[in-house]
Amino acid sequence: MLHIPVLRWGEPYKSLDIDKVVHFATGEALAEVSRANGGLVERDMRHAKRARDVLREIPIADLLKMVKKAADFYTEAELPLGDGTQTPDQFARMQSATTGLPEHMCRFNMKKNHFVLNEMERILDSLTRGLDLSILTRGFGIEPRGVPVSYQAQSPVLGMVLPSNSPGVHTLWLPIIPLQIGLVLKPGPQEPWTPYRMTQAFVQAGIPKEAIAIYPGLGDIGAAVLAHCPRSLIFGGTATVEQYKGNPRVQAHGPGFSKIILGDDKVDDWKKYLDLMVDSVLVNSGRGCINCSGVWVSRHAREIAEALAERMGPVQPLPPDDPKSALAAFTVPGQADAVNTDIDNALKENGVHDMTARFGARLVKRERCDYLRPTVILCDSPETAMAKKEYMFPFTTVVQCPQEKMLESIGPTLVCSAITEDKKFQRALVEATHIDRLNLGPIPTIQLNWLQPHEGSIVDFLFRARAVQLDKNMVKI
Repeated sequence: MLHIPVLRWGEPYKSLDIDKVVHFATGEALAEVSRANGGLVERDMRHAKRARDVLREIPIADLLKMVKKAADFYTEAELPLGDGTQTPDQFARMQSATTGLPEHMCRFNMKKNHFVLNEMERILDSLTRGLDLSILTRGFGIEPRGVPVSYQAQSPVLGMVLPSNSPGVHTLWLPIIPLQIGLVLKPGPQEPWTPYRMTQAFVQAGIPKEAIAIYPGLGDIGAAVLAHCPRSLIFGGTATVEQYKGNPRVQAHGPGFSKIILGDDKVDDWKKYLDLMVDSVLVNSGRGCINCSGVWVSRHAREIAEALAERMGPVQPLPPDDPKSALAAFTVPGQADAVNTDIDNALKENGVHDMTARFGARLVKRERCDYLRPTVILCDSPETAMAKKEYMFPFTTVVQCPQEKMLESIGPTLVCSAITEDKKFQRALVEATHIDRLNLGPIPTIQLNWLQPHEGSIVDFLFRARAVQLDKNMVKI
């Protein structure tokens, strides 16, 4: 059986403790993965500075060329994986088999990662606002207008506590290596595939293997990564976000609560935007934080909810290799049951209506996994508890709310697609501090612009801008 080791700064390490990664539908063991422990992480982090040192020996311009090569290796090459190898097709099948995501969605996410790697030079130029990237290597330099600047790396490595639910989150750590910061990755239990494949693609492209460490394991490994990396990213629920709120060492990514708003001037034309609404809810099986979990309108709420239900309600689970498969399986025992029960309990509240109930049971149970079929809930008022819900499947509420009360009612929102030409309302949307990404116009919530930060700039998180004065006799630029 394929064995996947711990990767200690590029060196494989086989642990005595082994976890098996199994096919969600058949239970077949697909690979065994060495399990790290917190002490191992702590010891290895004493050498974290070396990861940044080996990367700083390579000019960022050269790292960008390597990353571009890595894009092709990632999507086209047969790459080493533990004591075996893996083709791109095998990668997509393995990822689907352990995460429950249909294979065609896995391939789509591969293309998305390829795009980010291929366009990395433009992405970093945008994220750094046109900064001469060699300044990040030296720590200081001169801007084009002649002003001295200094950027200080806050950590030699970035720790990543990764989830298993959606491979799309990996785009967030792809810019780290060309920023000359090392990577410490804790894979999700069901999704070790992307961290290992991407690492091998980087190494094949010429990036030093000493720059990356991978520590598979359980929750204690995630805690160790957060404790010993001066800067880390973690993915989780609302509780995780609240736990690390205000912690400058940790950037927590949680539920998106992304929304579509139809302004009073456009809501009567809602049928024009039905495809946009369906795609925002359904694409990637609703697993992303950028999937729409709420449509907010001042009128026509019931008509819109009925139309969405008509489009998505009939969707049924299909085999993961079916190109028409739109639903991902819940592979963690009891997770789908818990979500289904929570929705049923919330439906007991007055003013809340399940518009997809007539299409059959929401929960579909299989022998070794479960599915949740698309669910559209009509909320007569923004005051209902259901109006603030979000789940990891194609789920959305349609909330009836006067336009003048929308922004005070929607709550934290990662992506807001606001369809309106009302200048006053547009100004209010621009000034709403609880909206992270704002789309003005008929733009799906799932349509990202990679030249803009997703949820806080990773450059600002990793580098501190500070004052510097340079004596021309002492410092040559």
